[in-house]
Amino acid sequence: MCRNIRPLNNFEPPATSAEIEAAALQYVCKVAGTTKPSAANQAAFDRAVAEIAHTTAHLLDELVTTAPKKDREVEAAKARARAAERYGRTA
Repeated sequence: MCRNIRPLNNFEPPATSAEIEAAALQYVCKVAGTTKPSAANQAAFDRAVAEIAHTTAHLLDELVTTAPKKDREVEAAKARARAAERYGRTA
């Protein structure tokens, strides 16, 4: 659904509040169908982002896994390599 929302669980260091808020904003924009709400909808839009970010933070705090923590730089390099292969560019 939202290709730009990245997984936030099981990273070292853990996801920051800014990353969680960015994911919540992307989700709300997708669901609302707009990146900039009208003045009449701004309060509802902002409230939804805050609530989703809050709930996401709780979810990430409560998830349990036995998998080793992922390294952000390694995951970013893998994503760049996949994109290079997909779009025919060199990494």
